[in-house]
Amino acid sequence: MLPLLVFSHLRWQFVYQRPQHLLSRLAARRPVLFFEEPVTGAERPWLAHAQTPEGVTVLRPHVCGQAPGFDDAHLQVLRQMVQEAVQDHALRTHLLWFYTPMALGLAADLRPRGVVYDCMDELSAFDGAPPQMLERESALLQVADVVLTGGRSLYEAKRERHAEVHCLPSSVDAAHFAQQPPEHPSQAALPHPRLGYYGVIDERLDLGLVAALADAHADWQIVMVGPVVKIDAATLPRRPNLHWLGARSYAELPAHLVGWDVALLPFALNASTRFISPTKTFEYLAAGRPCVSTRIRDVARAYGPEVAIADGPAAFVAACERILAWSAAERAAFAAAARARVASTSWDRQVERIEALLARFEPQEGLEQVDASPALTS
Repeated sequence: MLPLLVFSHLRWQFVYQRPQHLLSRLAARRPVLFFEEPVTGAERPWLAHAQTPEGVTVLRPHVCGQAPGFDDAHLQVLRQMVQEAVQDHALRTHLLWFYTPMALGLAADLRPRGVVYDCMDELSAFDGAPPQMLERESALLQVADVVLTGGRSLYEAKRERHAEVHCLPSSVDAAHFAQQPPEHPSQAALPHPRLGYYGVIDERLDLGLVAALADAHADWQIVMVGPVVKIDAATLPRRPNLHWLGARSYAELPAHLVGWDVALLPFALNASTRFISPTKTFEYLAAGRPCVSTRIRDVARAYGPEVAIADGPAAFVAACERILAWSAAERAAFAAAARARVASTSWDRQVERIEALLARFEPQEGLEQVDASPALTS
């Protein structure tokens, strides 16, 4: 099957999320090369190669300049690295897969059989987004054959801009999150009740809400797991019952979830969260954790029956209080609803949908596999 050459603004080892789930499964069927945004400040330009246990080849470019991300300042050297990777891995024919429009220039002069844009976030709305992001996305939509979106809101935002947009929401590895491992040592000594969040801690979180939860009940332990990105860690609220535990691997997450009484989605309502569809919602439910969320559109629409939606700190605190006071019958009803919701999807099922979309690009059996596609332009 045709190899995938993937361009991503996210590093493979950062947080295990949608790209890793999809591409690890696709790598069982076809070669996958994952080209990350560059590491800056190198003494000389060079390209690191690594292989994941799932078979994904991770390519990490190192460049001499300091401009962040796929900046035009790195364009020439990155194009050379892409060409070297194509030659080294004998990618005579291939498909291109983009997670960021900013990498479009790297594919100039390549001749893919097809182009996929997996739009998992509205990157132009994030703090620090390059000013060219919207222009580059328009250019990517002109050359893409298939557009995937990570949630309903993104689908509605993109469907009028391309002839073939598919809503492909993020899913869950239910078996992974249904584990009942020993509690993670970083939280094992904390008393109950425990209310927890894991994920990237950045401008998308409502830190005032997190502080309000800690202030509402001194006996509640608020556990926050995840790397702090793009915000100053010194600005995080500090309380005796508020615990910032830092980044954890994907393998460690069930050991945190198993000890939480309520799982949290304390997102701010701002431009950066307008289109998000948090993968962790399904993961919380797969672990059997009742959840409370702010009114994130995709969460409220898709998970209303299983996730409590709260408007404002007082309502959020009250929703947590109600869950902590549930009767045995209420807990059993939630558990049944969560199991049914999780059973409706899987990453494997989503990959089957993707493979059905990619089938059109595969060379027909018996025909010479020569790529006749026109070269992309930057």
